[in-house]
Amino acid sequence: MNARPPPTPFLRRDVLGGLGSIALASMLRAEEGWRPPDGLPMIAPRAKRVIWLFMRGGVSHMESFDPKPALNRYAGKTIGETPFADVQDPEKLKKVRVVVVNDANGKQRNTIYPLQIGSKRYGQCGIEISDWFPHIGSCADEIAFIRSMWTTDDNHGAQVQFHSGRHMLEPRVPTLGAWVSYGLGSMTDNLPSFINMGPRFFDTRDGHYLGPAYDAVNLKVDPKNPLTFASPEIPVAHTDQAAQFRLIHELNGLAAEQYPGDATLAARIKSYQLAFNMQTAVPETMNLDGESEETKRLYGLDEKVTEPFARQLLVARRLAERGVRFIQIQHGDGAAGAWDSHSGLKKNHSNLAQQVDRPIAGLLKDLKRRGLLEDTLVVFATEFGRTPGSQGSDGRDHHPYGFSVWMAGGGTQGGTIHGATDELGFHAVESPHYVTDVHATILHLLGLDPRRLQIPGRKRLERDFGNVIQPVLA
Repeated sequence: MNARPPPTPFLRRDVLGGLGSIALASMLRAEEGWRPPDGLPMIAPRAKRVIWLFMRGGVSHMESFDPKPALNRYAGKTIGETPFADVQDPEKLKKVRVVVVNDANGKQRNTIYPLQIGSKRYGQCGIEISDWFPHIGSCADEIAFIRSMWTTDDNHGAQVQFHSGRHMLEPRVPTLGAWVSYGLGSMTDNLPSFINMGPRFFDTRDGHYLGPAYDAVNLKVDPKNPLTFASPEIPVAHTDQAAQFRLIHELNGLAAEQYPGDATLAARIKSYQLAFNMQTAVPETMNLDGESEETKRLYGLDEKVTEPFARQLLVARRLAERGVRFIQIQHGDGAAGAWDSHSGLKKNHSNLAQQVDRPIAGLLKDLKRRGLLEDTLVVFATEFGRTPGSQGSDGRDHHPYGFSVWMAGGGTQGGTIHGATDELGFHAVESPHYVTDVHATILHLLGLDPRRLQIPGRKRLERDFGNVIQPVLA
């Protein structure tokens, strides 16, 4: 029999199992010869874990990791008045809103907006990076920059698309973190395999047809209350909780003997054990008191502007050390995301870059000196870029036809650039990559083949699998 757990000591979350998982198991039993992943790599892995840094709202690629001096040369001109008039192909522009301004005669003009910040070359590789990201620039020799990303959603549902590979208006499918968790599981019995920190609006679920057991567990960087429902509603002594757990474990153990092939029961027992262990492991992980003052300064905990994100990234390193497989950190509050700079781009991006630049560099340097960067893949991503044309007087609109992401560690080749946009940053013109190519690359580095992660009865589009971006691999 299955004993019903008491309400107080355990996490009341579908993520720990439920009807979705039962329905999936029932469906899969009908498929002869199919076996779920065994948690082992399918190919030789280069990385063990991923730290996924997602900037919500759309970072301007031209004012971050793909500077475009041509914007300054042609500022104020229409694209048609530049040597790049062919980018105005109507088919290419249908979904891209290069916002117009009026000239002195009241006529609308699509005008080029100049760069709002300078740039310089960093490291032995000499890669040019915006002056808003000098700390990340200091790590350029560790980073593989992909400057030729594209997607098909020109609104912020592209956040869903970047995480899952599918347009938000299509049926929802598992996100990258869910596939990693499904394919490899956790490296620890005390923490979940997939954790999210930071705001989520368009993509609040992950498992979808895999079941709620593969949703991310959401953590707050608050040592007193890091996890919803992690503490009892009324005071319960740890010894009493342990006694309750032992009783449930014994009862489910009897059921497991009676039904030795019941995978759902086995998963439920494991989830109760994890829930109990997390009550100690999560607060301990979030407590930074044991970190040196030098480490805290490295991340930026000593400055008000960097402290919130720095705390998340230092916790991310501690989660990585403790065996969490996929650590997803999202920056930029609000429904669209704070990086969405339709106006005041200079103030917006300079402030936000200041919040994340030093903490991200601190994370990379800390991982490297601890020997963790070799098998930890750090990814910096955003849902799309910004237009080379102006919106209003001082902003840029959404731009899905060309933008940048980067990867560091975990089997990637640092100090490299792959792909390119044209001179205005309008289109990905060299080695363009749809978002699932990033997914395929990450899965490959973890030792997973996306085509072997298919679920019977669930059709995946060819584009869903993506292609490994071989030139960024070490």
